[in-house]
Amino acid sequence: MLTARQLPGGDDTIVALATAAGRGAIAVIRLSGARAISIARALGASELVPRRATRVALRHPDGDPLDDALIIWFAAPRSYTGDDVVEISIHGGHVVPALVLAACVAAGARPAAPGEFTRRAVLNGRMDLVQAEAVADLIDARSTAMQRQALSQLDGGLSRRLLALRDEVIQLEALIAYDIDFPEEDDGPIAPARIHQAAASLRDALRGLLQTAPQATVLRDGVLVVIAGPPNAGKSSLFNALLGESRALVTPIAGTTRDAIEAVLDRTPLPLRFVDTAGLRDTDDAIERLGIEVSTRYLGQAQVVLACGASAADIQSTTSAITSRTSGMVIPVRTKADLDASASDEPVHRVSAETGQGLRELLEAIDRTAMASSVALPAGDDVLVTRERHRSGLATAHDELTEFLLAWESGALPAPVAAVHLYTAREALSDLIGIVDTEDVLDRVFREFCIGK
Repeated sequence: MLTARQLPGGDDTIVALATAAGRGAIAVIRLSGARAISIARALGASELVPRRATRVALRHPDGDPLDDALIIWFAAPRSYTGDDVVEISIHGGHVVPALVLAACVAAGARPAAPGEFTRRAVLNGRMDLVQAEAVADLIDARSTAMQRQALSQLDGGLSRRLLALRDEVIQLEALIAYDIDFPEEDDGPIAPARIHQAAASLRDALRGLLQTAPQATVLRDGVLVVIAGPPNAGKSSLFNALLGESRALVTPIAGTTRDAIEAVLDRTPLPLRFVDTAGLRDTDDAIERLGIEVSTRYLGQAQVVLACGASAADIQSTTSAITSRTSGMVIPVRTKADLDASASDEPVHRVSAETGQGLRELLEAIDRTAMASSVALPAGDDVLVTRERHRSGLATAHDELTEFLLAWESGALPAPVAAVHLYTAREALSDLIGIVDTEDVLDRVFREFCIGK
């Protein structure tokens, strides 16, 4: 396993703004590396004690005053990266953070690359690759459900499962090696059925973990809820009302929505990804036709569809129009209920974006329908495959176990050759966790990290 200092630039002390750029109460500058303390001292921090906030009048190495700051030193190896880490809390905005960053660079630091702090944490053994990806998932989480799953992954839930699977592959390799070492036995010292059972059980465990990928997709992106109907049916008004903010343009002009607009509403137990689509109708307007084509693509992916209309006839027309375009569960919605106070026995949800009538009941109905249309939620401490890299690695391991089983059952290959499939499966799982000796996997993981993390 590589260490941070074996990589190009690994001996450098790096610096970055760890908080969002722009106007704010405070900003945090993070330093990591062997020279972090000496750089902090060059800026005026002469009396630092590990894990204790120290107030410092920051100055540029050339003597110019910078800010009144609080500095905390996290001594190696008990820090985020495993190296000495210094965090400088200063006033936010544009000018002060830029000046302090420039001062750190003048004192000997190098601007950090995206994800370089977390990359060093992985290489220094503070976390594995799966946990590092959980850091990014936690930052990018758009729902409480995904936030909880990212925390579970950061705590090592998925890592422990992958390590256990890798250990099972190693144990199976050991059984094969023992069988190879005693060829004089008629049936071998290990019964072939035992090896078959162990390999089949491992393959099934890999398949079970792979099957959690759709669950993770729902938790990350939300259940796709498409709002469909004719022009001027109140779709955009309903979209805004469900979200509680104005995201879609609302006008009395038919065909205003020319493209799909989407937003995620964080709900329990599942987030909902609402999509406001162009009105469904025949039109000669080329741009509007393109919008309707986009609507059709979303309908094809939808898990829930709100069939909207201002009248029973509109709802019926919408339902007929979407029947061949979606396999999602359809909820009929009578919009503009405030303009029609007459009682009705029709099995639809009557709502008003103007008064809020029926919106809570509609959301509850969407929640129930989403649960019925989606894959099962994880139970308790269940871990999920949250990234394509995880899915791809597990699929490789699963396929290699399948090939091994076919070779073992048929006896078409000698045991040492069949065991190559086990080696490949083990390496695929090792790459997932980060038990690697090359940089290519690390580059793929940290390419999209934010600077400062």
